Amino acid sequence: MCGTSLPSRASGSSVSSGPWLSSRPRVVGKQAISLVPEWYADGRDGVVWHSTDPAGLSEEIPAESEFSFLVLRPGRWQSWPHDARDTLGAEHIQARLFESEAGLVSSRQLTSFSDFRPEDEADFLTAKRYVQYLNDYCTHFKLWPYIKLSCLVENLSRSEGGAHILSYVTDGQKHLWECDAVAVCSGLHVEPSIPRLEGIERVPVTLHSSEFKSREQFGTGNTVLILGSGETSSDVSFLAVTSPTNRVVTNPNPKLIFSRPGKPSARPQVPIDVSRASLFDTAYVHPWLRNSNILWNYYDLYLRWISWVSWGTTHGHDQWIGGKPDGWSGSEIFFNKAGHKVSHYMSARWRPKTPRTLLGGLRSFLVDTPVRDTDGRHIDVAPWPDYIDEDGIVHFRNNGRPEYLAMKDQKIKPDILIFCAGYKQTLPFMTGGPSDADVRGVWRRDDPSIGFIGFMRPNLGAIPPLAEMQAQLWVLNLLAPERVGPLLPEDEPHYRLVSKKNARIRYGVDHESYAYQLALDMNAAPSFWDVVRMSPKGPGWRLPLTWALGANFTTKFRLCGPWKWDGAADVMTGELWDTVARRELFFGHFTLSILPILIFGPLSLVVFLIASLSGLFDRLFRKPAAHQELSGRSTQEPRVHGYGSAESILTGTTFEAGAHLD
Repeated sequence: MCGTSLPSRASGSSVSSGPWLSSRPRVVGKQAISLVPEWYADGRDGVVWHSTDPAGLSEEIPAESEFSFLVLRPGRWQSWPHDARDTLGAEHIQARLFESEAGLVSSRQLTSFSDFRPEDEADFLTAKRYVQYLNDYCTHFKLWPYIKLSCLVENLSRSEGGAHILSYVTDGQKHLWECDAVAVCSGLHVEPSIPRLEGIERVPVTLHSSEFKSREQFGTGNTVLILGSGETSSDVSFLAVTSPTNRVVTNPNPKLIFSRPGKPSARPQVPIDVSRASLFDTAYVHPWLRNSNILWNYYDLYLRWISWVSWGTTHGHDQWIGGKPDGWSGSEIFFNKAGHKVSHYMSARWRPKTPRTLLGGLRSFLVDTPVRDTDGRHIDVAPWPDYIDEDGIVHFRNNGRPEYLAMKDQKIKPDILIFCAGYKQTLPFMTGGPSDADVRGVWRRDDPSIGFIGFMRPNLGAIPPLAEMQAQLWVLNLLAPERVGPLLPEDEPHYRLVSKKNARIRYGVDHESYAYQLALDMNAAPSFWDVVRMSPKGPGWRLPLTWALGANFTTKFRLCGPWKWDGAADVMTGELWDTVARRELFFGHFTLSILPILIFGPLSLVVFLIASLSGLFDRLFRKPAAHQELSGRSTQEPRVHGYGSAESILTGTTFEAGAHLD
């Protein structure tokens, strides 16, 4: 069941417990916009902020005399080349961007703040429009008086009394500031990650994607080698293959490419990142089922099936090479939402002229999928380079896959090498970092006063909405910790992606599962009966259907709970209802909503009954000593969750009256 909202300033009341009644927090980093409003919404007095960029600003702002808000830029950003192209005409918020012929890879329905929605916009905002949207957000909520840009953070330390001491420089003057809490929001994509490659100095031009601005940098007649497999690699590869280059070679890791509608229409298909129903996917899913691979296996089968039906290949959108190896689960990969632009060029030499099987021939007869004309251009797919020899020739690693066999005897001598290898996260102004945050990836269990906002990367979703919910949980834990759930470590593995031992990215999460877990932690996940009770106040039947069939939008978790917003129901039954209504009947509603509900609804009920009987059996027939040996816990009392449920110490089963099975 949903909890009550935090008392507002207008009510004249405040949270009566918790150690942060007159707290002085600091915010450092790009994702700060997600965080500021959560403090303001509760009406804290004497709050002082330090911050830098976009991930959370909402709620009403108090009188200027009561707050001082400072946006600080971490020291390593000092050398960033901010020029006219970076600002994109936006007065305050800057961004590092390169030429692109498409919008963001995440939909506006998912990426936008819960309480400030762009109106009359396309599904995918352009980068320039998104930067302006962030500026508009700050203007709408009157945040600019509390923000100061271009400050250099030098050090964060502790005083003898335990307070945080922040050292920063602004306008050439060094300042020290004592504070009670610090939010680090510098984001994931700041410091370029450049893997070691023997012989790299033998390539005439090498650069990181953060230094790339436009296709003019490719020149004419050059061979371009692009190292990386994400959305940036796809964008850069597309610009390269559509430029007057001689040859383009890319080195993707295993991935699955998804597309979005290529042609505008009066009623385009819903974006893939908001096409997944939440009922019995995250809501009302028993922990035993939630922690298994059954849901992952279903979506793996679905993705392979729909790719085969559409294109004749199980790898992805017209993706005949570079797919994930057999045995890999969807829980081990990040989906490439920009790869549809280059999959035609990558597959040009691998796509069969005619179907290879009788079943494939029947598919191609029934499903006529047009193939984009690449005008003779293609992108070579190769394994990761092993080294570059004295003649500047690249030697590729033998990964045992078809792309190696195709490239092992070819002499690739790149004129330009671009690292699209992502970024690394280092915080030189403090000890520790986001990898130490063992509570939902937001703070350390032994030090909740330092929060890391926006450092979790979803496989198919967006960072900003997750940052907004992280901010809400962190602030709630500081202001009213008694209203936060138990934050059990065993509730984390189900949303984390499986990482290989040598993987650079070890902070991947499933967007839907992670968002729902954060909502549960805040008692902000509305139950079916909560939504039914709210329906008479709005358009009735639309609200329960959007709640059940829609994705886990941040606005859904503001229908009730500590951050309840009165406008949430209108957004759910208006803009977000449209993401349900626009879906295709078979490939949308049936395969991603009705079929999973029919499978996992009864399955979760069966698991719940089995777990309940198991718990009853344990209580009736096993001795307390045996209970402790089996459970590994010393207490015999069930733990009561902050969202009104009790967990059996014997089975881990969660029981809740008339609400979730989660």
